[in-house]
Amino acid sequence: MSRISYLSAFAVLPLALLSACSTPNGQPRKGSEPVAPNQIVDFGTLYAQNCAACHGAEGRGGASIALANPVYLAIVDKNMMHDVVANGVRGTSMPAFAQSAGGMLTDEQINVITRGIFSRWGRQGILDGTNPPSYAPKAAGDAAHGENVFGTYCASCHGSEGQGGSKGSAISNDSFLALVSDQGLRTIVITGKPELGAPDWRGNVPGKPMSDQEITDAVAWLASRRVERPGQPYSASNSVQHEEK
Repeated sequence: MSRISYLSAFAVLPLALLSACSTPNGQPRKGSEPVAPNQIVDFGTLYAQNCAACHGAEGRGGASIALANPVYLAIVDKNMMHDVVANGVRGTSMPAFAQSAGGMLTDEQINVITRGIFSRWGRQGILDGTNPPSYAPKAAGDAAHGENVFGTYCASCHGSEGQGGSKGSAISNDSFLALVSDQGLRTIVITGKPELGAPDWRGNVPGKPMSDQEITDAVAWLASRRVERPGQPYSASNSVQHEEK
């Protein structure tokens, strides 16, 4: 090693020693401490850890509806969204996330998720000039009339009995109906599923949007097709006989 290189190395050595000594032995460097789960307040992290598995990366949809749907966010009530995230929806696959309801998230984390969904994926004025239906029904539904409504607006894609077709999935399937609430069905009819190319309430029949009551009636008809024992390939008696063989 040349004399110059040796002197340069010797000059750097005290700086390295001072840097090493700036952190007490056995203690982590500043900023290296892991963040406790209940202290995470970044929307992206909270969404990825708690929501993306069902609602898709970046809210694009999956087993559950797409949250990155401006039409949906223009119709849904923010307080109701907060309540659903916090307390879940009984009888469906949507769990409660708030600690007060048995979940793992703090009230602040619930607020971060709710605010982030609207601020990131909402679009101001997207329904201006339209007459959107209400998020929740205003009256009771008529299932008999709903069958006719379904035939007019939905059967061309989902089949005459909701059994599915070349353009749409089966939506009268007993397992599906067992996992979705009446409000969930209404939400799908109103907002569509843009990630799958399904139109909202205005696009099923060109120039003829569904009325609020027609949506309510169509949902009533779908709900009337729920069965007591969803997903059972055999009747109760045949099932027992099948297991005994």
